[in-house]
Amino acid sequence: MAEERIRRRLAAIMVADVVGYARLMEADEVGTLAALMGRRKNVLEPIVRSHGGRIVKLMGDGVLVEFGSAVEAVSSALELQARMADANDDVAEERQITLRIGINLGDVIGDGADVYGEGVNIAARLESLAEPGSVCMSQNVYEQVAKKVDGAFEPLGDRQLKNIEAPVRAYLARPAVMASGRPAAMSEKPSIAVLPFDNMSGDPAQDYFSDGITEDIITELSRFRELMVIARNSSFAFRGKALDAKEVGHRLGADFIVEGSVRRAGNRVRVTAQLIEVFSGKHRWAERYDRNIEDIFAVQDEVVSMIVGTLVGRVASSGAERSGRKPAQLWAAHDYFLQGRERSIRFDSQGAAQFLRRAIELDPAHTQAHAWLAGAAYVRHSDHGRREDLEEGLRAAQTAVRLDPLDSSGHRNLGLIYSKLRQYELGGIHLDRAVALNPNDVYASTFRGLWLAFTGRGEEALRSLEADLRRDPFPPAWYWGCRGVAFLQLRRHAEALEAFQHVDHLWHWWLPCYIASCQAHLGKIDEAKQSAADMLRLKPDFAITDFERSEWWRDPADLEHIADGMRMAGLK
Repeated sequence: MAEERIRRRLAAIMVADVVGYARLMEADEVGTLAALMGRRKNVLEPIVRSHGGRIVKLMGDGVLVEFGSAVEAVSSALELQARMADANDDVAEERQITLRIGINLGDVIGDGADVYGEGVNIAARLESLAEPGSVCMSQNVYEQVAKKVDGAFEPLGDRQLKNIEAPVRAYLARPAVMASGRPAAMSEKPSIAVLPFDNMSGDPAQDYFSDGITEDIITELSRFRELMVIARNSSFAFRGKALDAKEVGHRLGADFIVEGSVRRAGNRVRVTAQLIEVFSGKHRWAERYDRNIEDIFAVQDEVVSMIVGTLVGRVASSGAERSGRKPAQLWAAHDYFLQGRERSIRFDSQGAAQFLRRAIELDPAHTQAHAWLAGAAYVRHSDHGRREDLEEGLRAAQTAVRLDPLDSSGHRNLGLIYSKLRQYELGGIHLDRAVALNPNDVYASTFRGLWLAFTGRGEEALRSLEADLRRDPFPPAWYWGCRGVAFLQLRRHAEALEAFQHVDHLWHWWLPCYIASCQAHLGKIDEAKQSAADMLRLKPDFAITDFERSEWWRDPADLEHIADGMRMAGLK
C-alpha cells in the first residue's frame, strides 16, 4: 500500500532563547528558574495568545511558537522584546533576562507536540544571528511586515546559515517603542560599504593603485565610531559584477554605498566618488578631483570628510585623528606600500616584504608600512618557522606602535607577534587595544577571536567571530580557519571540520593538518589519511614538531589533542 502522503503547511515560526542562560543558572539557579516561570506566565503566554500563536514546545532556555501569519509573529516578537526590556528596568544587570528571537515563514510538518522542516531550521539559525533584545527574520517575513508593523528594521545582507544550502537574506528588527512608551534603544550607526574603485587607466597593472585608494578610504572611514563600515573583503566580492548599488547594498546589509573610479596618467590622477543611499537609490553626494599624484592624500581625506559630514552631520574630532596619517615623505614610498599591502592580502608574504621594506627605506616614518611588514613576517613564520622572521616582525610592529600609538594595525600585528612568541598576556593587551581603537577593523577583531581560541576561551571566540560577520558578511578564507580553530578548542570536531572546509585545503600546509585531526577524531580515518597525504604534498619534510612550532596553543592539552588526531591520520 502506498505510504500516506506527508501533510505540509505554511507557517510563521518563532524561535526564542535566553541570552547567557548558563551564566544565569550558574549564578542563581533557583532565582533564575523562578524569574523565567514568571516571565513565561505573565509576559510570553499572554502575548502569544493575543496574536493567535501556539506554543509548540518549551526548551528550558527557549521556546518554539507557531503563527498562522508573519505579521502576527513579528508583532508578537516585538511586543515580547519591549515587555522583556521593561521588566528588566528594576533588575540588576547581571540578573536580567534578555531574549534573542528568530522568525521564518516556510513549510512545516507535524502537529501537536512538535513541528519540523526547513522552515523551523531557518528560524533557529536566524535566532543565533539576532542581537540581544532584537528579532532576526528572513526576507520573506520582512516583505510581509515592513509596511504593516511598527518596528525599526535593519538589513543584514545575505547570510550563509549552517546546514542551509542557499544563502538567506536577513533583517534585524527592534521595537519602535517600549511597552512603557519610551523609545527603544537601537543602533544609530549608518552602515556603509566602499566598493572597489574602477581602474580607468586602461592598464590592469594599475589595479593595485585604484584598490589602494579604495582601501585607504575604508581605513579612514573605519576610524569614525559613528559609522559601521563593511569590511574590505565583502566589498571587494562585488568587483566586476553587473549589479546596481541598491542591490549590492541589500546584499551587504549597508545603508549607503560609495563607488568611484581612478584614472592615473603620468604625474596626474583623476578620482571620482559618489555616495548613494541604498533605500532610495538617490545620490547624496558626488565629486570629481583632478590633482597631482602627490595630492592623493588630500583627495582621500576630502572624500572621507564629505562622506562623514553627510552621514553623521559633522566630522568628529575624535574620529578624525589621523596621527600617522600624514603625506608620505615621498609619493614613491606610498606607492611601494600599496603594492606590498596588495600582496599581503593575497598571502604573498615574500613579495609583500620586498615592497614594504622598500617603502620604509624611502620613508622610515610610514607607519602602515611597518605594521604590514610585521603582518607579513607573522605569515612567513607560519610558513617556515624561522626565528628571524618573528624578530623582524617584532621590530616592525614595535616601530609602528611607536610612530602612531593610535593606529589599530600596529597594535593588531604586535599582538599577533607577541602571541607567536608565547607572550600571551602582552598579545591579548595589544589585540584588545587594536579593537578599542578601531571597532571597524575586522582584521583586529577576527585575530582577537583567534587569540581567544588559542588561549582556551573557545566560547568567547565564537561569540566574537559571529559578531564579525556583521561587518564582513562575505569573509575571507582565513576567517573560517579562525572559526574552525575555535570549534576545535571546544572539541566540536564536526563543526570545526565544516568551518575548515570553507577554505581550499591546499591553501596552506597547516590547514590539512587540522582537517586530518578533525576527521580522525570523528572516526573518518580513510579521509584523515587522504588529508594527511594532501599536506605532505605541500610540505614533504613535515614533522608534527613543525606544527607545534607554527601554532601557538597556550594549553598543552589542546595541542596534544590535535597532535593525537594527526597521529591517527598517519602523521609523525
